[in-house]
Amino acid sequence: MDGHKNVILLFQLLLYYSSMEKNTATTIFESLSSGLRLDVYRLLVRKGTEGMVAGEIASTLDVPPTNLSFHLKALTQAGMLTVEAEGRFQRYRANIPLMLDLIAYLTEECCSGHPEQCADMRAASKCSDAVLPPLSSTQEALKK
Repeated sequence: MDGHKNVILLFQLLLYYSSMEKNTATTIFESLSSGLRLDVYRLLVRKGTEGMVAGEIASTLDVPPTNLSFHLKALTQAGMLTVEAEGRFQRYRANIPLMLDLIAYLTEECCSGHPEQCADMRAASKCSDAVLPPLSSTQEALKK
């Protein structure tokens, strides 16, 4: 059974640390450099898989639709949003897997590639354990 758990853990780590290109990360940060775009993205993260149509986003954030469309296009081109046609409307959703890939990219070399050394810093973070890299059972014991 322990061998099976190790294989699962290895698979999770490989998925988690999928390689993101530096150019992709830079594009993402550029797309979020506008306060309005950051507001849009955070709103859509809160909405989860339901997403929102452009008119709802504009109403919620009190932004003129013509101004919003420019920002939605930039976020979509950066890959931060997905868009799906629903009749006359466009439904936007946050690309949460890409956000998690960005977090992994930023933290993959934490503590010189030994994330177990970062266990104490995890407790100080406001980030949910669910989105942080998995700890081994030894690291979990040290955390407690």
